[in-house]
Amino acid sequence: MNWLNSEAFTLFGQRIIWSDMVGNILGLITLALGWRRSLLTWPVQFLSGLVLLVAFYGHLAGSAGKQVVVMAVALYGWWQWQRSKGRSTDGHITPRFATWRERAAMLGAAAVGTVAVALLFTAYPSLSWDPWPDAYIFVGTIVAMYAQAKSMVEFWIAWLLVDLVGVPLNFANGYAFSGFVYVIYGALVLWGMRDWWLRSRRSPQPVLEGAPA
Repeated sequence: MNWLNSEAFTLFGQRIIWSDMVGNILGLITLALGWRRSLLTWPVQFLSGLVLLVAFYGHLAGSAGKQVVVMAVALYGWWQWQRSKGRSTDGHITPRFATWRERAAMLGAAAVGTVAVALLFTAYPSLSWDPWPDAYIFVGTIVAMYAQAKSMVEFWIAWLLVDLVGVPLNFANGYAFSGFVYVIYGALVLWGMRDWWLRSRRSPQPVLEGAPA
């Protein structure tokens, strides 16, 4: 698997390696499938994490560890959508708005999680080169994936908040290719959020097993 860390091409003066390109492409496919409310979004998300795990394993332990968490949440999302009673007539997930209790819980978890992970990254510099923004993006990604697993419209808002930091951070650090990919992520997020928002207003709110009232 050494080819994953080899150069695919150079763009905007940036050396693009295969793992970065494949991971970004799979990430875009995952968002598109999420927009379509397809169960396939989770296997593709898992595959994206697996590609990056293989690429990082052995020399970037922190990045590899983060991909393990992403893959675990992808399995949880797949399990949640499999057992969901909130499917529409086309077999896809019916989106819903989160309850105020769920929103408060996610905001609290995001705040506490970001501080905890940032302190961990600060204590162990090998895990991250930029602890606080990296922690914000990592925890925000996990919160967004959790909300998506619960079919919440708010998952798009969480992704948008991640993008608001991810885009300028990538450009500021000279990662123009990744920055442009995040811009595309942002466009997909806005379109997907509009679609889920309209569907949730047209459809009765499904109740997922185990979801708080």
